[in-house]
Amino acid sequence: MTIDTDALYAALDLVRRERGISMRQLAKEIGVSPSLLSRLANGYKPDADGLVTLTSFLRMPVEQFIDRGNEELLDNLPELSAQMAPLLRARPDFDADDVEHLEEVIDATVRLMKAVRAKR
Repeated sequence: MTIDTDALYAALDLVRRERGISMRQLAKEIGVSPSLLSRLANGYKPDADGLVTLTSFLRMPVEQFIDRGNEELLDNLPELSAQMAPLLRARPDFDADDVEHLEEVIDATVRLMKAVRAKR
């Protein structure tokens, strides 16, 4: 097992872009050094404290960013919409219609990805 640095950096970068701030400003907000985010961007793994700090800031479980490197696990994963539903419903800025729409978009995207992969 290893840390999926790409996924962790992408989640942090999404927050940065949504807030319209620099990585340096994001690092300050999180309470980590800018060099930690820079190293992460370059594929270097954070130490344990850094990983916990970053995932706590994202309010996401550490397990979300663990790459187990085992294709068999893919067969046992819950559907993405099932994983996303509690997160979407917990957002105070989304009403029931927003959540339903986003779930439909996620489901449609997953179906498309599966269809594209099946053609390969």
